[in-house]
Amino acid sequence: MFVKKVNAKRIMASILAMVMVIGTSACGQKQDKNAEFKPALPTETTCKIKVAGSYSNFESLESEFERFYEYYPNASLNYVYLDDYDNTIASALMSDEAPDIYVTASWMLDEERMKPVLDNAEILSDPELNIDLECIRKGARWSLENGDVIMLPIFTRSYGMLVNMDIFEKNSLKVPGNYKELVDVCDKLKAAGYETPVMGANGTTVAGMYYAFSFPLFCDSVLKNPESVASLNSMEKSAGEMMRPALEKIKTFVDEGYLNPGVCTDEIADDYDAVIMRFFEGDVPIMLGSGDMVSGTQKRESKSEAFLANPFKYKFFVVPIGDDGGYFLDSVNLFFSVNKNSANLDMTNEFIRFLMREKELGNMAAIKRLITPTNDFSLDEVYSSLEGFPEDRAFSYQETGLNDAVNKEFRAAAYKVANGTMTVDEAVGAYGSLWDQ
Repeated sequence: MFVKKVNAKRIMASILAMVMVIGTSACGQKQDKNAEFKPALPTETTCKIKVAGSYSNFESLESEFERFYEYYPNASLNYVYLDDYDNTIASALMSDEAPDIYVTASWMLDEERMKPVLDNAEILSDPELNIDLECIRKGARWSLENGDVIMLPIFTRSYGMLVNMDIFEKNSLKVPGNYKELVDVCDKLKAAGYETPVMGANGTTVAGMYYAFSFPLFCDSVLKNPESVASLNSMEKSAGEMMRPALEKIKTFVDEGYLNPGVCTDEIADDYDAVIMRFFEGDVPIMLGSGDMVSGTQKRESKSEAFLANPFKYKFFVVPIGDDGGYFLDSVNLFFSVNKNSANLDMTNEFIRFLMREKELGNMAAIKRLITPTNDFSLDEVYSSLEGFPEDRAFSYQETGLNDAVNKEFRAAAYKVANGTMTVDEAVGAYGSLWDQ
């Protein structure tokens, strides 16, 4: 199983940095991020490497194949899409045509049926492989309880808001940096005629607007109160109090008319395509959602007649829900693992060593318009606000130590409070049974 780290008091940044150095020193030598890749095998090596995954197309990975051929022109890499991936990858690994590299996900660690998939994974933190794990930022790192790394993050996501920068410039507004400024900006936007300044998908998914808006605040509260984790995971009714600050802010935004669930339901049919296309109409100052939603914007710019007629600049920000600012909730949405039984293991590891560099991971993320797992956000202007984000307000869900049931309870509570089917007090008091109601 993977470690679910509980960050008791949000350790001081300097100490945390020391821990990161110590924890990664056994994962290969530190690399110069600007250094040119140097092949470790004979460049005339001939081999075939197969990568299996669940994307129907994977242009960003195929671009890395081409870049790798510059060093190993006789190598042949191809990507294979597996139908019903979650149920077919185990048998694929046992077949005569097993992939050399395959997609994995964090949820697999808690599924007994996925044990063969993980048992087949090579230990990529072996120092002899010289894979640069230091290029991965803290929140995107995963390791087993014994410290071994068998899954490497390729793409990550976070949750926040797309901001129409042209609307803000037109109204002489700055993107808010804390909750007080967020409220002030929403008041000014309403006064300027934007009846619903904040929009998003009115649902209970992690891509819905309530998750992006307030769930990071809830996680921060848990990290500051680690004694609450056990009772939250056990679904103890009294633990619902931990949700109160986040739910109250949702209630405030609905009551003040900054958020209108009814309008969002009428105008936004889903939490991905419809959110993007509604944002591209050009009259929504702030659109809440996930990084996956942001990744879909690039291809949909040309599909929106409104955006083509009146293009505008937009950027992604975390929601400044806290008194001191927002919280960067780090989440990996795609890992690669290596088949330890690969017939081409040396060359497969060489490709992984090539890929796990700031430049290559950044290129892949930029093509897909997802967030890179490194600390370099400079390749995509849309995510540039994340550059230099304060480390004490950045964390992963795994650090909280919370299980998935807690996540679902919060989503259900937020939806019910926002849509007026429960008061904050009722939602807090119903903790443990909200998802099933």
